[in-house]
Amino acid sequence: MDGISPLGAFLRARRELTSPEQAGVTSSGRRRTPGLRREEVAQLSGVSTDYYTRLEQGREQHPSGQVLDALARTLRLDPEETAHLHRLARIDRGRVDRTVRETVRPSLLRLMQGWLHTPALIVNRRMDVLGANPLGRALFARVFEQDEPNLVRFVFLSPHARSFYPDWEQIAQSSLGALRAASGGLDEAGLVDEFSARSREFRRLWARHDVRGKSHEAKRLRHHEVGELTLAYDSLTVDGAGGQQLIVYQAEPGSASAQALALLGTVAADLPDVRASHIGRSEGTRR
Repeated sequence: MDGISPLGAFLRARRELTSPEQAGVTSSGRRRTPGLRREEVAQLSGVSTDYYTRLEQGREQHPSGQVLDALARTLRLDPEETAHLHRLARIDRGRVDRTVRETVRPSLLRLMQGWLHTPALIVNRRMDVLGANPLGRALFARVFEQDEPNLVRFVFLSPHARSFYPDWEQIAQSSLGALRAASGGLDEAGLVDEFSARSREFRRLWARHDVRGKSHEAKRLRHHEVGELTLAYDSLTVDGAGGQQLIVYQAEPGSASAQALALLGTVAADLPDVRASHIGRSEGTRR
């Protein structure tokens, strides 16, 4: 989106979100910028102000692990954010392969097809939906109305997103945190530029540089056919598949959500077999 390196942009965003009180800095007088000043981060981290400034500006992109850990402590980064900081320092932007074709293993697709009561999706680093079982396709029917099904595109650009997600702000923050954690801050497919140009809310939240990998939590959904559901999801890494994740949703047994999911299963039973849909796309290009 701009000329700043992913590492520099992340450091600046987290610096501006870290208050002097959080860092143990005694604030005096009016501050011209939010959060910490560059010289304060440098002093607390044991580096020169010039060196830290070069990191933010992208003129120095290979700090040591010791420096990164010191910056993480100063900026109060959690373990996931710290790991992301280290990944950004290792990124070689010239080595991104934009021609690799992504496929989902047939054995995994067959396994998903057998889950008659469990919605499941497979997504890649950019949150493109590469595969889904019938119940997953029925649950996310509005997502599949897109020519290029993508969970983040749905959240920010679909007119149905705020009705489908009653807790839209939470979902929006979570989806961007997962996108940044998975992509390492690189805009391989031009998605960030696309979303930034079309959504003010995306620009606002993306600028925070939040990092949050998908793992497990509960979500409230309001489906246009079966009403409101509360589903827990687990995100599992697909080994050897270049960043693909299997996302599985479950309802509490005996709950109203389980009944709604069972009703949705009757809709899913009428869907055509779409096991091979949205598979075999090329990375790094708009499709």
